[in-house]
Amino acid sequence: MSGQTQRGRPNVLITGTPGTGKTTTSEMVAQELGFRHINVGEWVREKNLHSGWNAEFDCFDIDEDKVVDALEDVMAEGGCVVDHHGCDFFPERWFDLVIVLQANNTELYDRLQKRGYTAKKISENVECEIMMVVMEEASESYRPEIVKPMSSDNTDDLERNVATIVEWVRGMMAAAAMAEHR
Repeated sequence: MSGQTQRGRPNVLITGTPGTGKTTTSEMVAQELGFRHINVGEWVREKNLHSGWNAEFDCFDIDEDKVVDALEDVMAEGGCVVDHHGCDFFPERWFDLVIVLQANNTELYDRLQKRGYTAKKISENVECEIMMVVMEEASESYRPEIVKPMSSDNTDDLERNVATIVEWVRGMMAAAAMAEHR
């Protein structure tokens, strides 16, 4: 029995290097499906799920155990679209679909620069994208059939990605409903 069948509605993880469009895509997918959007970075700040500020990397040091504990009950309910740049610490059982957004390096550079990232932080993130770090993490952490890379370079990609993800999730829910009626 899949996790989705036990939960009733699937959970989706949308991951990728910072600047690839995770939050915008996640918000749109969640809205279209009537699912809950969980921005892990916001949860970390709002719920104090970190061990302090890391001045070198200009971010909070996330406490992965605290994040997993805080999300456990919510994820068990199903119907969540989670967005975060890391993915290897979430329990595999939580997700029925893992989307890895990927962006052209020039586009990613421009997006991060507009966010006001330091030159060091931009360089590290673009290098991570070039090395496909998040894709590798997702591939090593989840069943290959649920991990889907998607280009996220422009508005056309965004709209196409949202429509495709929504279609996949609706297909999963329909298949689960048919299996229950057998």
